[in-house]
Amino acid sequence: MTHKQAHIIDDDVDIRDAVSWQFRTRGIECRGWSNAEDFLLAWQPDWRGCIVLDIRLNGMGGIACFDALLANHCPLPVIFITGHGNIQMAVDAIKKGAFDFVEKPFNHNELADRVLDAFEFDEDRRRTIADRDTVEERLSELTAREREVMNLILEGHYNKVIADHLAISMRTVEAHRSHIFNKMKVRSAVELAHFLSVLKE
Repeated sequence: MTHKQAHIIDDDVDIRDAVSWQFRTRGIECRGWSNAEDFLLAWQPDWRGCIVLDIRLNGMGGIACFDALLANHCPLPVIFITGHGNIQMAVDAIKKGAFDFVEKPFNHNELADRVLDAFEFDEDRRRTIADRDTVEERLSELTAREREVMNLILEGHYNKVIADHLAISMRTVEAHRSHIFNKMKVRSAVELAHFLSVLKE
């Protein structure tokens, strides 16, 4: 599994070095990039962590880099570093899904705090995706009839009501309920509803 890293994209080597040093004192693994183009060429979908991205860069700017990341479905949280004149650009980027922006001159320790928050956000998102994949995998094992029964169970109907609604016997409903619980690996309707709730997030 890929280690969590903060990718610092800034064309100012002094800022990269200073931020990298501060991050490492906080136990944050990091890597510096002098331009957006190199980062985009190297980026891999399984990378974990976050991106610290300066808005003003030589060559491709930070906003263009962010747009390219979005187009490539890069899931890493992005924290923008911005000068005063670029705040509106950063705010617009937040609306498009950036994690945060930090205004220059910034406190390196506070930036490290936001990076740790971004790491946690990235982990939570990955867990949710993994949970969703598990739910969908188990749902795919249900027959069409079992899905019908499951939906009625989730609506809170008793076996007799389900049997009458689907014109099947109570025993058949009980068998379907048992199969549903086994396939979904739950023990009750309440647990089933909680398990499926990840699909609504």
